[in-house]
Amino acid sequence: MNLALWAAQALLALVFAAAGGMKLTRPPADVRASIPAVADFGDGTLRLIGLLEVLGALGVVLPWGLGVAPWLTPLAALGLGTTMVGAAITHLRRGEWSSVAMNAVLLGLALFVAWGRWAAL
Repeated sequence: MNLALWAAQALLALVFAAAGGMKLTRPPADVRASIPAVADFGDGTLRLIGLLEVLGALGVVLPWGLGVAPWLTPLAALGLGTTMVGAAITHLRRGEWSSVAMNAVLLGLALFVAWGRWAAL
């Protein structure tokens, strides 16, 4: 079980660090060109989403891995799950059904990590 949780945590961290890092480091116009779903968000909101994704990526691995405030790991996973609910709503409004499927997969992984790590506290 621990190995499966670490695999899920690593995958979540990689996906969200990449997505959030892109939103933080690339010009907003470039991000909008590569991710059409964020076209409705202002520059500040786009940067905030990127920051939350990067913090969630760090939070889903570092506290548990370092043994410092490990209760933050399931909370970070819940935060990433909440992000995926918001993303799914955005994609549903835009009729981007294939993106909703990816949001559902990432939501499932986040909930698995939250449940598994919370139970292990």
